[in-house]
Amino acid sequence: MGDPKKQRKKFETPRFPWRTDILGSELKLLGQYGLRNKRELWRHKTMLSKFRGSARSILGMPEREGAKSKEQLLNRLDRLGILPETAVLDDVLDLMIEDILERRLQSLVFQKGLAKSVYQARQLITHGHIAISGRKVNSPSYLVLREEIAHIEYSPTSALINSNHPLRRSLMSIPSTTETEESPGE
Repeated sequence: MGDPKKQRKKFETPRFPWRTDILGSELKLLGQYGLRNKRELWRHKTMLSKFRGSARSILGMPEREGAKSKEQLLNRLDRLGILPETAVLDDVLDLMIEDILERRLQSLVFQKGLAKSVYQARQLITHGHIAISGRKVNSPSYLVLREEIAHIEYSPTSALINSNHPLRRSLMSIPSTTETEESPGE
């Protein structure tokens, strides 16, 4: 079980950390999903690696032995919303890091329009303004379950629950790109 005072790393670092293509792709993902540092990215990459590794080991087992493990893995990925319910084990091997990063609370708060940017979404979450089913969640990296997506909202104790709050009014006044574009002939 281990000593709770002695924390373990939850991530694996890249094998070749100074390759420019890896550095560039990591930096792009950090900006796109509003991650704080590369350790957050590496933690999700390690999680993806473990999903894929277990799928490979299940594929190598005889059919009867791996049936229960296969069902458990697919059910877990379905609950997380990473894979659809009709997915097969080969779909686990096709997963990308973006599939997991899209399921983070920070990304979903931004997609639902509760924040102007992924960075503001992170700030709202850490300051306690976001709740799932009325329960505050302070971790931007929380992986939201499929059934919890509809219940992401402002916290009942937050000042943002008031629709006249300046942040809420500014979110409503953001024009869409089609309204702001003018035709060249005008």
